[in-house]
Amino acid sequence: MLMRTDPFREMDRIFQQLSGTTGTWSKPSVMPMDAYREGDEYVIAFDLPGVSTEAIDIDVERNMLTVKAERRPAAQGETVQMELSERPLGVFSRQVMLADTLDTERIEADYDAGVLTLRIPIAERAKPRKIAIGGESDRKQITG
Repeated sequence: MLMRTDPFREMDRIFQQLSGTTGTWSKPSVMPMDAYREGDEYVIAFDLPGVSTEAIDIDVERNMLTVKAERRPAAQGETVQMELSERPLGVFSRQVMLADTLDTERIEADYDAGVLTLRIPIAERAKPRKIAIGGESDRKQITG
């Protein structure tokens, strides 16, 4: 169970509309993600093409998952003269509120082909379980 929250998303959308940068080539306000349940865990995949693993930071505080990444220019230096720059650069951040039913102590992260994948197991206390029913013969009488 994931709860989506991004308090600045609406502000970014309004700013983009007012500044006229809502076209195809505009800089994304957040990193795209998919989230789904697979068996006894939730999987969240973030698109981070061109970002090195050293430039990715993942934090969990209480139930708030924060992913930050920085994409730096590939070509740098005094001899480089940029002719066209359409790929967004800078720091990207995404926050996801995790439900209490997830085990934030056992999150696993993998980064492959520009996709950061987080696997978050469902906490044992949140998994369905059978409750045994005792019969009359199992009852004990307390005498005082």
